[in-house]
Amino acid sequence: MKELFKNLYNYRLLLKSNVKKDIRGKYKASFLGILWTFVNPLLTTLVYAIVFPFILKNTEPHYVTYLIIGILPWTYFTNTIVIGTNVILGNAGIIKKVYFPREILPISANTSGLINFLVSCLIIFLFLICSGIWFSPYLLFLPLIIMIQYVFQLGIILIASAVEVYVRDAEYIINFLVSMLFYLTPILYSVKMFEGSPIANLIKLNPMATIINSYRNILFYQTMPEIKALLITFGVSLLLLWIGFKIFNKLQRGFAEEV
Repeated sequence: MKELFKNLYNYRLLLKSNVKKDIRGKYKASFLGILWTFVNPLLTTLVYAIVFPFILKNTEPHYVTYLIIGILPWTYFTNTIVIGTNVILGNAGIIKKVYFPREILPISANTSGLINFLVSCLIIFLFLICSGIWFSPYLLFLPLIIMIQYVFQLGIILIASAVEVYVRDAEYIINFLVSMLFYLTPILYSVKMFEGSPIANLIKLNPMATIINSYRNILFYQTMPEIKALLITFGVSLLLLWIGFKIFNKLQRGFAEEV
């Protein structure tokens, strides 16, 4: 891990340049450009807000605000995992020609996703104001929750991007697992709906469920996040990051030959 931070410092300009390239490239030749950061989650929320209250019999007040607080972090998660999984293969040309720490690529993918998420948080704040919920002192926990999500995602991306170089089917497997994870994450529903059932225990094992619930606690319910669950998720995320770095560091030796 010490080597990781050393490489980040030595190649910080490359990281900065890569993040800029990722953000600009995402909206290149797009008419709305960065406005898609706002439009996509709003359209998704609109569909869910119309359909799911009838299916799930959801009686949550301010359900649209409730939804948007779950959808935006989940969108950050899914987009980053999908882009991060392909980030090594997508940069095959430069990997074959120039040496640089390869971990710069998954880190830049995660960081550019983070910047888009931070921009889209303006939507959450707008909905909180319009729904009359406003803000509470618990908003101070927001940077901590975002950091935990960042670390958790980076661990996944390091593993996924490295394995994808050798096993090209990994992309489809990961996409499938992320799709399945959506239903085990309380985005459209509340965990309270399954209290006392085995499903509730299964949901609690999902780190993204803890992260989404933490966002909702501090923003929607204006209460303290579940510190114990959040710290356990942080510990799992750090362990995953350490494992991810070890796997990535071992597999990257053959990247230039395999891409």
